[in-house]
Amino acid sequence: MRFKNAEPGEWVIQGLSYHVDDGYCTLRWSWPPGLQAVHIHRAMDDGFGQPAGDPLPGGMRLYTRDEYKANNGYRDRLDGIGQITYTVYALSSDDGEMALIRQSDETNSIRFSTGKARLVYSIREKSRWLQPYKTIEIQVTAEVPVPKEALCYVKKQGAYPVNKEDGILYPFVTDFAAGRNVLPAIEVGKNDYVRLFFTDGRKYGQRYELVYR
Repeated sequence: MRFKNAEPGEWVIQGLSYHVDDGYCTLRWSWPPGLQAVHIHRAMDDGFGQPAGDPLPGGMRLYTRDEYKANNGYRDRLDGIGQITYTVYALSSDDGEMALIRQSDETNSIRFSTGKARLVYSIREKSRWLQPYKTIEIQVTAEVPVPKEALCYVKKQGAYPVNKEDGILYPFVTDFAAGRNVLPAIEVGKNDYVRLFFTDGRKYGQRYELVYR
């Protein structure tokens, strides 16, 4: 099995749409005349990056036109949180060799969100009498694994920062596991205050909900 680029007159998938209901997604598309089967690839974006290049055909679902008619589409259970992408490849026979057709216009691919994962964080301060410093303990509880690049903490003197530009930004050095993450304590000035923010609100705000508690 190999991939080939779509050429004029080649079978291509158009009109790809989705409908979500009760934890299931139903895909529908327009079948070109004569096409009898497709391969369907599903990719969940967990924020850690996707492998480059074409997916492996063995990791896809072969789906026939008869199955599509019987089920009024392709139905798949949604069992993750985040951005999900479905790609439907037309399956053709070129000189007796099966090939999956790659479409440069990407009309055979659709991407949507299955919901946001909650990231709940808390900050505890400990200070000693007459000491110029205090200890900050940060705890993050995540519904799913989160890459370290998604979050940062910002320190500001005299008041709590209101965004990532409102103070000194510090990156995290390790990824966050699903569940409770207790971070190493940090020492700051007694008049310093800390909050967590997304490093890129547009990008990571689509995947996660950051809650201070």
